[in-house]
Amino acid sequence: MAKILLAVSSHDTLGDTGNRTGYSVSEAAHPYNVFVGAGHEVDFVSVRGGEPPAVVFPGEEDDPEIVGFLADETVKAKLVATRRAAEVDPAEYAAIFYVGGHGAMWDFPDSPDLARIAMDIHGRGGVVSAVCHGPAALVNLRLPDGTLLVSGKRVASFSNEEEDSLGLVEVMPFLLEDRLKESGALHSKAPVYQAHTQSDGRVVTGQNPASAAPVARLVVAEIAKAAEAR
Repeated sequence: MAKILLAVSSHDTLGDTGNRTGYSVSEAAHPYNVFVGAGHEVDFVSVRGGEPPAVVFPGEEDDPEIVGFLADETVKAKLVATRRAAEVDPAEYAAIFYVGGHGAMWDFPDSPDLARIAMDIHGRGGVVSAVCHGPAALVNLRLPDGTLLVSGKRVASFSNEEEDSLGLVEVMPFLLEDRLKESGALHSKAPVYQAHTQSDGRVVTGQNPASAAPVARLVVAEIAKAAEAR
């Protein structure tokens, strides 16, 4: 059994629209179930700590995995009091999974504490993973030699076309697909809202909510591979 850290956004305001945002519950629930189903332990972390702002998108309310996740007493206890990233010892974890949701675009990229956790895990042979807007956490991550983590790596994320379909291109602080490319990533994508994943050098990413569970399964496979190699 390994321990996996799910990172969720603390940011609750969707730009200047007056609308709320936060982390995507579906993009936490589906990976959580994959990880726990594989026998791993899951903890939660956020930039500011405490209870993070949660978003259930229209049409997801009756998803049994989301309903079960929100009703799970263990999950509720962990989510109502997430640890601040500054308080987390990354040595405990084999992987970090950055959950999507638009809030991630504001507080993931420039969090030194989230960066510290990810680079410690990766440096010890662990997995850095993210889905949808979660890869916003990866855009500024640097290896010890100063190279950007995603430079030259195959990476997926929420696409420009998907952002445009929501009418949020002008609301976002940046377009995630473009920023990843600027960071040297070899960005790839599927048609809008179709599942798409990439796994390259223990960096595992997915394009959209449909990709959340597939990314988690790839993370589980990477953890198993590392365990076999030891």
